[in-house]
Amino acid sequence: MTHYSLPLSGSAQDETRELRPRFNADGLIAAIAQDATSGEVLMLAWMNAEALAATVSTGRATYWSRSRGELWVKGDTSGHIQEVVEVRVDCDQDAVLLRVNQTGGACHTGRDSCFYRVIAPDGQTLSLDAKNT
Repeated sequence: MTHYSLPLSGSAQDETRELRPRFNADGLIAAIAQDATSGEVLMLAWMNAEALAATVSTGRATYWSRSRGELWVKGDTSGHIQEVVEVRVDCDQDAVLLRVNQTGGACHTGRDSCFYRVIAPDGQTLSLDAKNT
């Protein structure tokens, strides 16, 4: 099990140069995967401490599967690998941004991105973005 130092209080957490992830009550942190070249947001998943440490040490995006209750290395089953170029954390370290080189679709549907639907102005209906029509 990987252990990180506890988050700091207030603005100290915003300015520290130490990795002190702020995991939620379930021990998870949101992880956003972004294409390193285009900047397109590809997907959102969750990491526990072990997944974050594995991602940093191996350079392969590793997540925590909430439905299966186990680590999930992106691409091990599908071949749609995420090679990590850079790992960033937000200001209070409660979210991770992975800049990745994506092989194949990032979404389990086979699409390039999980964010392929747009909420219409009526707030009720969805349409496909231009790339997925």
